[in-house]
Amino acid sequence: MSFISHRLPVTWKLIALAVLCTVLLAACGEVGTTNSTSSNSGGSSDKSLKNISIGLGYNPDIQFAPFYVAQSKGYYKDAGLNVTFNHGIVTDLIGTMAAGKNNFVFASGDELLVAHDKNKSLQAIDVSTIFQRYPVSIIVPKDSSIRTLADLKGHSIGEPGPFGATHTGVLALLQAGKLTPSDVKLQSIGFNQVSALITHKVDAVVGYSNNEPLQLERNGFHVRTFAVSDYTPLVSNGIITTQDTYTNQSQTVHSFVEATIKGLKDVIADPQKAVDISKSYVPGMNTDQALAVLKATIPIYQGTGKLGYNDPATWQSTEQFLVSQKIIAPVDNLSQIYTNK
Repeated sequence: MSFISHRLPVTWKLIALAVLCTVLLAACGEVGTTNSTSSNSGGSSDKSLKNISIGLGYNPDIQFAPFYVAQSKGYYKDAGLNVTFNHGIVTDLIGTMAAGKNNFVFASGDELLVAHDKNKSLQAIDVSTIFQRYPVSIIVPKDSSIRTLADLKGHSIGEPGPFGATHTGVLALLQAGKLTPSDVKLQSIGFNQVSALITHKVDAVVGYSNNEPLQLERNGFHVRTFAVSDYTPLVSNGIITTQDTYTNQSQTVHSFVEATIKGLKDVIADPQKAVDISKSYVPGMNTDQALAVLKATIPIYQGTGKLGYNDPATWQSTEQFLVSQKIIAPVDNLSQIYTNK
């Protein structure tokens, strides 16, 4: 499993259009299925509440704990909202929002930029970035001779495929090491990063910082990681809405973001409680593993400490990277794509 939402952003979306993504995970999407399910845990028929929905772009998962906690503790209801979570792997999450299926979606900054590039008439805006660090890493055995990104030259790197957040991440890390895909041996291995590295099928794999390294360590296989966020700041998963909703329902947007951040603060303060709450939202969840994943995700939520913040420098870095890879054309008004208001 890759961790962040498994949509099809960036490279694949240039064909099929979104990666992110476990994306983000991922998340973020990295598979082609579109079996979307709806989960409304608001439990309220109070007609005074405003009904809204968010497309989470992946199956129920501990990564969505801030939303589950905000729902369970009544933060959305206190804000006058009855929130529906639309789960399920969706190939064009932002497109479903533009088509009116959801008021909000949980998608990455690179997805949003690619969506804007593909559809110039799209009016969508990131109102709060929840994952402050891009959670993709290249993972190598602890005793590997690969000590720097430049050392990857000539080595084999396993990735799920040429799509999604993991592919975006490997391109960013190769660029940071002054390498190109032709300098390494990229191999599509599906979502089998753990077994591929343990059996030495490849020299390195691409996965999520809060997922595959934990699985490998649980199997007694010690690793080192090269995190994208340590080399190339990229905008990961956040709350995205349409410009129309942002302009004409500003109080709804503000209330939803504020309640979600309140849930996020609770997750950071007490991850065990967040796991306990999330059990009712995630069928069959292994609570011990979920707690380990959540603890590894907290630094990704926190970043430099500004929860939910849209960092202009990170947006600029993301745009420059995507342009350098010829994934998108230069963006004229980048500041119109996100807001901190």
